[in-house]
Amino acid sequence: MTGRDWSIQEIARLAGTTSRTLRHYDDVGLLAPSRIAHNGYRHYDEAALVRLQRILLLRELGLGLPQIAEVLNPVTPRQSEESALETHLALLREEQNRLARQIASVENTINALRGGEELMAENMFDGFDHTQYKEEVEERWGRKTYADSDRWWRGMTDTERADWQQRVSDLGRDWIAAAESGIDPASAEAQDVARRHVEWLTGIPGTPAAVPGGDVKGYVIGLGEMYVADPRFGANYATSAGGTEGAEFVRDALRIYADGNL
Repeated sequence: MTGRDWSIQEIARLAGTTSRTLRHYDDVGLLAPSRIAHNGYRHYDEAALVRLQRILLLRELGLGLPQIAEVLNPVTPRQSEESALETHLALLREEQNRLARQIASVENTINALRGGEELMAENMFDGFDHTQYKEEVEERWGRKTYADSDRWWRGMTDTERADWQQRVSDLGRDWIAAAESGIDPASAEAQDVARRHVEWLTGIPGTPAAVPGGDVKGYVIGLGEMYVADPRFGANYATSAGGTEGAEFVRDALRIYADGNL
C-alpha cells in the first residue's frame, strides 16, 4: 500500500456517506482515522479505506453496527482482509443472482402481457421471498409478531395491499421531500409526516405499536435508529444527496414526535 491518505470530506464524498457518519463510526469503535491533522481534520489511509469498504458491505448485507463490530473485532484472531472480502464477495454474488432472477421474472411477465401470452404462475415469483426477514423479525420482536403480521398481510385483498403499498410510497416521498427542503425535524411540516408515520405503524397487527399497552414510544424510536443503521430501510428515505441524511432526518423527527406525543 502507498502512504497516501484522504481527508474525511473526501472519503465521505467517495463513499456516498457523511462526515458525521464517519465520526460516529469512530465513536463506536468501528473506524478510527489513521491520523488527525494539525487543523483537527481526520484523515484515512488505504487500510482504513479497506475497513470502511467492509463496513459498508456488511451494512448492505443487513447487519447493524453492533453485529458489524463483532465481525470486524472478533475475540479470536481474525481472518485476513483479503479472505474476509472474499466472503463478502460470495455473499454479494448470491444477492446479485437473486436480483437477476427477479429481473428475469418481471421481464418475462412484461413480455407475456405484451404478447397476450398465458402467464406462467410458477415462474412469476422466482427470486422473491416475502418471508426473507422472518427470522430477523422473530428475533427482534418474537414469533407472535411475525405470525400476526404475516396472517394480516396474507388476509388482505389485492386492492387492500395496493392501497397499503401506496400509503408507504406516499410516506417515503413526503419524508424525502421534507428532508431535502431543509426544514427542521421539529417543524410542523415534519411532525405532521411523523404523525402519519406513527399512525401507519399502529395499523400493522402484531407490532408493539399496535398492541394495547405496548411500548409504542420505544418501538418508534428504535425503528428510527434502525432506519439509519440498516441500509435496507434507510434506502427508502435516501435523498438526492445520497448517504444517510434522509434516514437521519426521519429518525430525528420520529424521536421528537415520540418524546412529545407518545
